[in-house]
Formats: sequence, C-alpha cells, structure tokens
Amino acid sequence: MARPQGFTYEQRSDGSVVITHGARAAGTLRGARAERFLAEAQGGDPQLVMARWTGNYKRGNERSARSHARNRG
Repeated sequence: MARPQGFTYEQRSDGSVVITHGARAAGTLRGARAERFLAEAQGGDPQLVMARWTGNYKRGNERSARSHARNRG
C-alpha cells in the first residue's frame, strides 16, 4: 500500500483546522475535533493521520475488488 502524501493542514486563529490535499480543501475541523486531530497529528505520522481523518486513503483492496465477479458488469 502506498503511503499517503500531499496533505497539509493549517491551524487558524479561531481554533479551526483546515486540511488540504493538493490545492483543494479536504476537510475543516472545529472545536474538540480540531484539538483531538492536532494532538494525534503531533504524536504520529501526520500524512497518515490527515488521510485517515479526511477519509481519503486506500485500504489496499480496490484493485482486487475491481476484478470480482459482481463488479465485472
């Protein structure tokens, strides 16, 4: 599985956190969720944490699911 990359986050003055992937906003966190995210991002791999929080990550089964009998059309 490829490691996630291209994520960045910005903590704003109002306490919210904006996560971007490439040049597009992938999510905005406010309040307790933003605080939880920041604590987790500082304690682990920030790219993996941002991918997980935005739901933008691969699980490794997309290629095999494409060739499954029910998905062949």
